[in-house]
Amino acid sequence: MTVNEIMAELEQYGNESTKKVFLKHGAKEPFFGVKVADLKKIVKKVKKNHDLSLALYGTGNGDAMYLAGLIADEKKISKKDLNTWVKKAEWQMISEYTVAWIASESDHGMELALDWIESKKEHIAACGWSTLSSIMSIKKDEELNLDKFRELLGRVEKTIHGQPNRVKYTMNGFVIAAGSFVPGLTELAKTVAEAIGKVKVDMNGTACKVPLAGAYIQKVIDKGRLGIKKKMARC
Repeated sequence: MTVNEIMAELEQYGNESTKKVFLKHGAKEPFFGVKVADLKKIVKKVKKNHDLSLALYGTGNGDAMYLAGLIADEKKISKKDLNTWVKKAEWQMISEYTVAWIASESDHGMELALDWIESKKEHIAACGWSTLSSIMSIKKDEELNLDKFRELLGRVEKTIHGQPNRVKYTMNGFVIAAGSFVPGLTELAKTVAEAIGKVKVDMNGTACKVPLAGAYIQKVIDKGRLGIKKKMARC
């Protein structure tokens, strides 16, 4: 399929009710309001396609950008590509999921995430923390620099409540990921979770809630799922 063919199909799938939901969650125009289930119908047709993913992301259409992440080739995407993507990812569904997922699956994830969390731009810093969470969810523990992640947990404990809105949310998610996916970090993550307590994030009037990190980690433990990794970050 060509970019034009895909854009026409996305427009057909778009609907106003989905668009209203996405707007509540911070979506930026232009976009059609396409459900992820419908995006995956297109994924089945085109599968992984590096050039097509770059072209779709480059349209600036939110639905096309999310689709770009679903078909991106993590082995071909470059640091330059990912830095271009993160700069344009001004909506949390793109910054905290699409870009973070592909960055974490690539060979550049850790390097980029550590750079992004230093950004003064909220969406880039949030993407960095989400990328770190995804890295812990898919990489073997022996591939992780646990000392660096311990250092980052300490940073979250000291700074989370003074961070911008979405950075607070993704930092909280980072604590949950550390405690849930990396047994060697679980006790420290639980200690940090207790120290930071409830994290207040403006959810823009949606029904979404900020998980209490300690309670979430404990549920993972109780279900016997501590340390169980995902096959891939994107979904």
